[in-house]
Amino acid sequence: MIFESIVILGVELMLVLVTGQMNLLILFLIGNTFFLLYHLNLEYKKAARQATERNAELSFKIANQTLPYLRRGLNEQNAEYIAKIIQEIGQVAAVSITDCEKQLAYLGVGCDQHHPGDKILTRATRDVIQSGVYKIVRTQKELNCPRQNVCDCPLAAAVIVPLKCQGEVVGTMKLYETKDGQLSSDLIRLALGMADLLGIQIELAELDHQAKLAAEAQLNALQAQINPHFFFNVLNTIIATSRTSPNRSRRLLIHLAEFFRKALKSHGSLITLREEMSFVKTYLILEKARFGRKLHFKGEIPEELMDALVPRLSVQPLVENAVKHGITEKIGNGVVSVKVEQKGQELYIIVGDDGVGIQPERLQEVLKPGVGSGNGVGMANVHERLIGHYGEEYGLQIESQPNIGTTVTMHLPLTTMEDEDMLERA
Repeated sequence: MIFESIVILGVELMLVLVTGQMNLLILFLIGNTFFLLYHLNLEYKKAARQATERNAELSFKIANQTLPYLRRGLNEQNAEYIAKIIQEIGQVAAVSITDCEKQLAYLGVGCDQHHPGDKILTRATRDVIQSGVYKIVRTQKELNCPRQNVCDCPLAAAVIVPLKCQGEVVGTMKLYETKDGQLSSDLIRLALGMADLLGIQIELAELDHQAKLAAEAQLNALQAQINPHFFFNVLNTIIATSRTSPNRSRRLLIHLAEFFRKALKSHGSLITLREEMSFVKTYLILEKARFGRKLHFKGEIPEELMDALVPRLSVQPLVENAVKHGITEKIGNGVVSVKVEQKGQELYIIVGDDGVGIQPERLQEVLKPGVGSGNGVGMANVHERLIGHYGEEYGLQIESQPNIGTTVTMHLPLTTMEDEDMLERA
């Protein structure tokens, strides 16, 4: 543009010299001035737009990379990762992240004077925490660091922005420049944009945490329904057995005690399939005391899938349901089976029986809470817990034909204890 203006100006001067009309020179100068101002304004707007786009791109890039760490909470370990990402992408002299009391992370020049765990020193940072309004500091005097008289601090300017969660200040992010650096308007806009996005991520992380707590509480409530249900059914079996065989009743009580000892020992909502099948085995021992040869069991579980994780007491209620509603009402002997298959990264646990089956008009109602017999627990309970833990795409599927039998398929992701540990660390 400058080259074009020089060429145009040269042509205009030649015309003035040839014609000898000074009025033309004045008109040309006025026109050139407006032309130059117009193009300078266009260039300024273009540069500002490019700077805004660059800041937005940097902010989203930073937000995307910091999200996994923010999901774990704003603490010293996660803040260090976040500060490193901001410094590398934003190319600033130093980055500091604090909560409302202390420094969580500091990277860049002057790091020998700033350490995680140190109390917040500068008045400027405390002002931002109290007011919730960002602050721009352009001199060391404004920083008002109490250590400025005892160390040669290289920091000379900073933009300090609050980090907020649901309207409350939970910390600050500070971008620093040195004595030789410039606190540009682009850097200020970048800091503000990053603070907004980081604040949104902190809020989402908090909402995610609260949702997990609520889901866990719901799962625990559903879990609490099954234990009494199972407990009273087994007690009825033992009571019935005690009349004819006290010694057998005693052995059954020992099995029952062992069952609940294992159940109480298991922490968390997930256990291995091996542990779950131990519950199933104990349950079948207790039920066979009542049914004798009428009840048969068939298991088909690959050893390599025994370490897969399943919700605690999820297979046992399905086996109990097959015994109670399939085999009990059948004339003659019956078989209950458990088959486990892996398809890709999905796990399928199929519990079947050759009992009386379910009538078609009732089949659609079985998985609805409160429809089942007794307390309305069993398959509906397991179905709700699977959806609550894994999502709507998982749960139970039921196929049944009257007088032929019923098959219940549990569909869930294939995970192990190692996978769960990795998810918690992420």
